[in-house]
Amino acid sequence: MINLKILAVGLAAACLPGCAVQRAVVANDAQEKMVGLTKEQVLACMGPPATKAAEGVTEVWSYNSGNDRTTVNTFGHSTTNVSVSGGSGYATGRASTLSSGLGISSRRFCNVSVVLVHGRVNRVNYSGPTGGLLTGGEQCAFAVQNCSQMVAR
Repeated sequence: MINLKILAVGLAAACLPGCAVQRAVVANDAQEKMVGLTKEQVLACMGPPATKAAEGVTEVWSYNSGNDRTTVNTFGHSTTNVSVSGGSGYATGRASTLSSGLGISSRRFCNVSVVLVHGRVNRVNYSGPTGGLLTGGEQCAFAVQNCSQMVAR
């Protein structure tokens, strides 16, 4: 019974990175698939942007994306020294502890910039700590996945 639990936990842990890889593929594909979409289509699949900028016939719509994944790594060490001495009817002792620790935290997110020229998507750019070594862009998929699905239809 315990082996089945260990196997189930192991399989779940092995599958989780697969989700991040799939999101990275969706995000990377969307950069190509979204080119040519109209403003109206982008509004329909991504909603209103967090910020807009315009210069001539070029507009840049920015969106915040991600699941606010935060990874925390902590390291610690503790040493305790104890000495006790005594005799008939008495005892004395002394204890000292020395501890140290370090914590490192990193947050993944994505800023998606949709560049529109003459009202159509010309380019989709991603910035920020968007994913891991093999999952670059995975945090961007949350914002663009609806557009990617819309184009695939």
